[in-house]
Amino acid sequence: MGLSQIDIEKVKHMHDVESASAYLFSQIESTDILIKALEYSKEAHKTQFRKSGEPYVIHPILVASIVSSITADESMAIAALLHDVVEDTDINIEEILEIFGKDVAHLVEGLTKIDTIRDSELSSSTSNEKLVVSALSFRKMLLASIADVRVLVVKLCDRLHNMLTLDALPDYKQERISEETLVVYAPIAHRLGISFLKNILEDLSFGYLFKEEKHHIDNYLDTNYHAIEQKLHDFKEQITKILVQNGFCEDDFEILSRVKHCYSIYLKMQRKGVGIDEVLDLLAVRILTDDPVKCYKILGLIHLNFQPLSSRFKDYIAIAKDNGYQTIHTSVFSKTAIFEVQIRTFEMHKTAELGVAAHWKYKSCENSHIKLDWLDNLQYQNESIEDFYALIKNDLYSEDIAIFSPDGDVFTLPRGAVVLDYAYAVHTEVGNKANTCLVNKSKVSLLTELHNGDIIKINTSDEIITRCSWIDAVKTSKATTNMKLNCNNRIKDINNKSSINIVSTAMNLNTVRIEEWFDENGCDKRSHIPCDIDHLRYVIAKYTAEISKNSRFKGFLSKHRFKLKLYKMSGLEIYSTTNISDVVFDYCCHPKSGDEIVAFLDKSKVHVHHKMCKQASEMIENKSKMVFVKWEKQNIYKYHLIASLHNEKGALADFLTYLVKLNIDILSIELGKEDIDYIKYCELEFESVENNLNSLRKKIEQNIKVIQLNRADDAYKN
Repeated sequence: MGLSQIDIEKVKHMHDVESASAYLFSQIESTDILIKALEYSKEAHKTQFRKSGEPYVIHPILVASIVSSITADESMAIAALLHDVVEDTDINIEEILEIFGKDVAHLVEGLTKIDTIRDSELSSSTSNEKLVVSALSFRKMLLASIADVRVLVVKLCDRLHNMLTLDALPDYKQERISEETLVVYAPIAHRLGISFLKNILEDLSFGYLFKEEKHHIDNYLDTNYHAIEQKLHDFKEQITKILVQNGFCEDDFEILSRVKHCYSIYLKMQRKGVGIDEVLDLLAVRILTDDPVKCYKILGLIHLNFQPLSSRFKDYIAIAKDNGYQTIHTSVFSKTAIFEVQIRTFEMHKTAELGVAAHWKYKSCENSHIKLDWLDNLQYQNESIEDFYALIKNDLYSEDIAIFSPDGDVFTLPRGAVVLDYAYAVHTEVGNKANTCLVNKSKVSLLTELHNGDIIKINTSDEIITRCSWIDAVKTSKATTNMKLNCNNRIKDINNKSSINIVSTAMNLNTVRIEEWFDENGCDKRSHIPCDIDHLRYVIAKYTAEISKNSRFKGFLSKHRFKLKLYKMSGLEIYSTTNISDVVFDYCCHPKSGDEIVAFLDKSKVHVHHKMCKQASEMIENKSKMVFVKWEKQNIYKYHLIASLHNEKGALADFLTYLVKLNIDILSIELGKEDIDYIKYCELEFESVENNLNSLRKKIEQNIKVIQLNRADDAYKN
């Protein structure tokens, strides 16, 4: 069965054992051993019922159905049927081993182990501790200790069904489980490359954690449904016509269309500080074909017929992502919208949607361990690099077009200019405050491409509208310069407000007093404080000297020295006068390396947000405690290691502890097994600041036998 065959809504509303069982066997062949496992699960759970009142056994049956929609691995389906029997009934793992064999017992044992780790690592629902801190620890433990990746796949399917039936639980549990799903399980699905599971888990969690924001996005998509569908339909028809006119048969390709999923839209809004109507890649099409070279031919035709945004091009076919993902990404203008275009082969599509599962989807698994052979980088023969890049360049059009105001005034703009370029050509203030527009008396987007003879009317708002994510979409230097200026002013305003919180936290004084200092003594470079550590030190020293003149503070200052201590964690440099024990990247915006960031202090833990994040803005306005933070300036190198483990208890734990001492950050781990009790090989992907391969190898070999160690961060260096 295929991924397209799983019906999430059907699974969500299935409440009787017979329907669930029938659905399971619509996803996988009903073999004798599978039927036996189904009956065994029914018997084991016959006295158990869920909070909703329905028989508990419906849950493992539907988990097995979801598993079977991803993979034909019978052992995984059986393990899904039995995944709760050891935890919730009197049945032990030895009985599972005797009845269903080593492979199933191995998977069930791994699933039971996850629950054990969760109980030990995750803060309870009654705890006041912010869940995201312990959830990150839980996620690290899972990735380091689960030897067979199939266990994680079954657990993801288990969590998906839990999320689909969350309505029966009280609100505080809904939020707690959703937060855990967003921090732990969705990132694991992403790590394994199972994008459809990741997207569904994120959207379900998002709906419980950010109900108002989810409603806003849903309302926008519902209100604009017909317009969105029409745009996607028209764009697909244009592409089909272009491909057929250039030698493609309609059987050679398939075009899928989609709207970005809700949580992804929300993150874009948070990271860019924009509204939903400003998210550039809201609309997307995916072109599937049967050959990698055809992917590049299609890319060339797309770029020759639609104006591309050169800064938004990525080629993951030539250099695949670590989880095997391969696709060409580009974004182009078409009429009144910007479209993200993804181009991949049908085989790449399976890998992109199913991740690790695509590698055993149609294969029987004889052993308990599955070796993941990621797709090799494709080699192209007789393909000129120069010719290829000539296709993807964003052409600089030399021709001009004439545009008219409603009064008949003529404005000359470069071909490819959009309405917002015209607004800035009229006047800087018109561009800054442009809200809506009419082109030839029809209401369109401000990003609509203009043509010779168009008549434009701009409607403005009372305030400047900051559009940081639109800078790449405009064509004229005037528009670009002023939009960048607006964004810089917004960041400066955030920095000015943050500076008060950072200084007051460092000196343990009230923010009102700090604000008075700034006003009375002058601080013309206030906005530099969150960005320049030397300036922060200067300000603290200056105002320490100022208040020391006041006799009331002499005793206070003699006991308190405001010395900023440097902490390096998670690729960040944090400066604080109090102890820092941990760093957390909050899921509301989850900034990426290099993004503009701010950091809030919660006891001894630092929570990092994107500077444009709405939650961060509220916390800054509420005078929350803040510390100075910046990305650590260092090169990070990625390595691939195969090592031979000692045949003794605790060998893996000792080795991982040793790697931590070497300041190595483990990205993924895979263990090779001969049987359940004996671990032979350990395969790791990790990051280190060490750039000398031989030096690093010598350090690692002091603890373990190294079979192979090589750089993995550049496909052309391997």
